[in-house]
This record gives sequence, C-alpha cells and structure tokens, in this order.
Amino acid sequence: MGAVGFNFPVALSLIHYLFAFALMSVLKALYLLPIASPSKSTPFSSLFALGAVMSFSTGLANISLKHNSVGFYQMAKIAVTPTIVVAEFILFKKKVSLRKVSTLVVVSFGVAVATVTDLEFNFFGACVALAWIIPSAVNKILWSNLQQSGNWTALALMWKTTPITIFFFIVLMPLLDPPGLLSFSWDFKNSSTIIISALFGFLLQWSGALALGATSALAHVVLGQFKTIVIMLSGYLVFKSDPGFTSLCGAVIALAGMSVYTYLGMKESAANARRNSLNSRQNSHLKKAKAIVDGENPETKPMDSV
Repeated sequence: MGAVGFNFPVALSLIHYLFAFALMSVLKALYLLPIASPSKSTPFSSLFALGAVMSFSTGLANISLKHNSVGFYQMAKIAVTPTIVVAEFILFKKKVSLRKVSTLVVVSFGVAVATVTDLEFNFFGACVALAWIIPSAVNKILWSNLQQSGNWTALALMWKTTPITIFFFIVLMPLLDPPGLLSFSWDFKNSSTIIISALFGFLLQWSGALALGATSALAHVVLGQFKTIVIMLSGYLVFKSDPGFTSLCGAVIALAGMSVYTYLGMKESAANARRNSLNSRQNSHLKKAKAIVDGENPETKPMDSV
C-alpha cells in the first residue's frame, strides 16, 4: 500500500471487509453460505462484541504497520501469546500446563531472535501497537469459543459479524485516518492493487477463522509465528536472502519449540478423547444398570392376576 501511496489503514480495512461481505453475499445468493448456527443459541450481544473487537484488532494492526517498523510489530505480536493465556484464565478459568507455557516461551524467544532486527517506532505508533495487543488476543479467544460452542461454520460466523465490523470501521475512519481519501488517485493500477489485497485479505480472514474453529486461540498464534518463520526460511532457501546467522538460529529454536508444542497438543487431545470415550462407556453402563434395577423393582412390576 505504501508503493501506491494509499496511506489510509482504517479505510483499507473497511474496503477489505466490504469486499468480503460482497463475496459472501454472492455465496449466499448461490445457497453456498449457511446463515445461522445449527444450534441457534448464540446471543446477539456475543456477535456484536466479536464484531466490535475485530474492528479494533484489524484496524489497529494496519495503523501499527504504518507507523512502526516490522520488527516492532513482531514484538507486539509476540506479546499477544501471554495476553491470551491471561485472558483465557480470567474469562473461562482455562489453565495451560507448565510444559506448554515453557514451550511457548521458547517459541516466542526464537521468533524474537529470528525476526526482530529493527525496533523503529514513534510514540503514537507505540501506543497503537500496545493498544492492539488486547483486542487481538480477545478477538482470537472469542472467535474460537463462539465458533466451537455454537457449532458455527467459519463463513456463517463471518457473515454475521462482518456488518458490525464495517459499522465500527466507518466510525473509526475519520478519527484515525488522515484526510485525503477522496483525493486519492483511483486509477486502474491503484484500484486493482487494492482489490487484489482485499481478495487476499478475505482468504486470510477465512483461513484464520477455519483454524480458530478447529484449534484454539493459542494454537492460532503459534501457527501465525510458524508462518513468519516459514517466510523467512523460504527467502533464505529459495531466494538466497541472507537473514544472518543469529536469525537462522532463532528460526531453528522457534521451529523446535513449535514441534514440541504440537506434540503436547496432540498428546492432550488424545488423552481427552480417551477420557471422553471412557466417560461415555461408563454412562452407558450406568444407564443399562439403572434400567435393569428399575425393571426388577417390585413397585414397577405389573400385579399378577389372581
């Protein structure tokens, strides 16, 4: 966006979400988009809160990228991990095992060493980055919780929350964007670039929603850090870029931590599946035993004819 001179981060977010809503409207018209949760148990207040938090998360992220270096932005992204741990404990009393916490520390350290090469920022940019951390964490937690508890599909939940997010972008745009949007050169090249970015933004939002629905907020953060490391290593292996020995060591540390985190997550999932299966079998046996006892109870037997 800097290359085409589009310096309106909230307006860019608004265009992305308008484009996403238009695409989903087409899918809905073709009957390819479910418009409601199968359980229909999600209150509107929860959807409204998610849409509002999402607008702050996306808008502040783009503003942070405008005013800060990528290295400072990465530091803010790393800070999202402990914020999610604390927020999930406060909101849902969810605890993370000590082994997972240790692994997350290793992952965050490795990503910091690998990617934080510059820390250029100004006071306003630093305030925006710090203000972005909490909405970003809460957005991931709420999305994962709502999608899993309400049995929402990713597109259906996006359809319900996108109009709310668009409303908040319209409110935030005159407050946080500089003037001059209407005087921007909307020629074919610039407009095409913005539309292409909106298409990729939609695919990014959709894939992120799929990941949050299938895993958890913490796993989604680790996945994002894995993406960052893959981009850096791909540049080194494919395009012969030289990130430096220190960054490569950080990437190896981060990948090792991510592998251990994935192993621990799979191990916990398998243990939970076995526990649920055992509980299900025990409940089944109890029901059968209760049915047998009730059947042998004299009070439930029909009286013999005299």
